[in-house]
Amino acid sequence: MAGFLEYDEYDALGLAALVRDGQVHPSELVEACLERVKRHNPRLNAIIHRLDDRARTSAAAPLPEGPFSGVPFLVKDLLADIEGLPTSRGSRFFAEDVADRDSELVRRWRASGVIIAGKTNTPELGLHPTTEPAHFGPARNPWDTERITGGSSGGSAAAVAAGIVPIASGGDGGGSIRIPASCCGLFGLKPSRGRTPTGPTAGEHWRGFAVEHVLSRSVRDSAAMLDATEGPDTGALHHAPAPARPFLEEVGAAPGRLRIALSVEPLLGDHLDPECRAAIEDTAELLTELGHEVVPRRPSIDAGPFSEAFLTVLCAEVRSAIEAGGRRLGRRPRPRDFEPATWVMGLLGRTLRASDLSQALDHLHTSARGVSRLFEDYDVLLTPTLAAPPPRLGELLPKGAEERFLRIAGKLRAGKLLDLLGALPKTAEKVFAFTAYTPIFNVTGQPAMSVPLHWSAGGLPIGSHFVGRFGDEATLLRLAAQLETARPWAARRPPMA
Repeated sequence: MAGFLEYDEYDALGLAALVRDGQVHPSELVEACLERVKRHNPRLNAIIHRLDDRARTSAAAPLPEGPFSGVPFLVKDLLADIEGLPTSRGSRFFAEDVADRDSELVRRWRASGVIIAGKTNTPELGLHPTTEPAHFGPARNPWDTERITGGSSGGSAAAVAAGIVPIASGGDGGGSIRIPASCCGLFGLKPSRGRTPTGPTAGEHWRGFAVEHVLSRSVRDSAAMLDATEGPDTGALHHAPAPARPFLEEVGAAPGRLRIALSVEPLLGDHLDPECRAAIEDTAELLTELGHEVVPRRPSIDAGPFSEAFLTVLCAEVRSAIEAGGRRLGRRPRPRDFEPATWVMGLLGRTLRASDLSQALDHLHTSARGVSRLFEDYDVLLTPTLAAPPPRLGELLPKGAEERFLRIAGKLRAGKLLDLLGALPKTAEKVFAFTAYTPIFNVTGQPAMSVPLHWSAGGLPIGSHFVGRFGDEATLLRLAAQLETARPWAARRPPMA
């Protein structure tokens, strides 16, 4: 069956409306998607598990009557389990870790009517702000294939930006929806902690820092998918407040005159690219033109201790994931099973005392309370999403002497040595130089979004980052829709789309 030629001219809700009206069959949408996979994925490496036959079978069968019935969809290969498929987590060690059931969020995505056509590329264990896993190879940015897609939802972002699908899943533990949204020119909303489910087996991801949702080209697609998936599942540890009305109804609703705090300087790093500075200053001017009050105000955060505490928790999580994976797969994890940086983070995690983890969490929770006080006076916080436009592939990964040191340390199991040498502060400094704004709001649990309002002189996307009060996705969606109307971005496509 031939594909629908106008496929990538519609967002996901638009395609679903065509299916409902009988103007197009889901099989035509699947064929259009798979044709674009064949055309673009060899260059982008966005999709690492193709599900062509499953997608065709699903399209030919009766589908749930959900808001996205018949629309092709991609699932990030991390956190989200699909029964009978590996959840590889970007790692050779987990490449055969086959899920025995769908995760609750996958079940809800299916109930929305989407047709899952594949799983997308992600960095190993979701640890890097760039999607360049050694096992699967790098995902490439459709705006410039020598640039990164961001991470950890970089494969999903590349696929949506290239028009392979109109919407794809992502997860955000330190910016991993917002970072690739900024790098690839998409809308990316990180919901509040507890807004979407983590079950049936996980109580929380990364001590509650990580939450899953989607990347999309339109604001309304993100809102409608949040309506389809929001709400706690059985045994949920965190509950976000129930919305006053469907999130889709917020799209197009007047946001009112918002009081917006503007924080331009990096919250965690120490450098902001001039083009990112100019972009966020232009966003502030646009907001003023739209009638909002924009006031310079910086959240209270002690960057160094926060970064070290955050990375301490991640090292503990990495070690836990490695050991749990070894037990589940019946294999002893070895250095050669993982990338050097992942293994060394695991070594550092093994050197931690229980009190180290407890103190790190205490510091982060105290920091979160300090940051949240800003929102007693302001409705929204505006910052850059990232400290720079998307860099070239390889620039954010260990290389040269640093990579050799990590490999040697990993083979020596020298976790304690690394701790004594101060490896954690040095690693924290490098990681947060690029992601200087996003991780704080994983700790606070607040909703945050990257909105694609700007492109660099070289044609690279630059996102604007907005943060709302806990549980208040509604305000962010109303504001995003207003910005989408004032400065539309959907028609702006990368050269290879």
